[in-house]
Amino acid sequence: MPLYIRDPEVDRLAEELVNLTGTTKVEAVRIALGRQVAVHKAKQPIRSKLARSLEMARAAGPFAPGDHKAETDALWGEG
Repeated sequence: MPLYIRDPEVDRLAEELVNLTGTTKVEAVRIALGRQVAVHKAKQPIRSKLARSLEMARAAGPFAPGDHKAETDALWGEG
């Protein structure tokens, strides 16, 4: 979906960034947005980062210890 911005101040800032970086307006906006996303991700509390990790671990399912050599040998037809 295209992004249309009709705010003169935003346009002025984008033009200023274009002039400073020598990029296109699209690239200047991409860089600026990417940096802001990184800043906000870095500020996320450790609890929310850990919660996401826990969700991923639960989705992956339990670890089932077993005879991994026998399983690998069976996969390779050596067992």
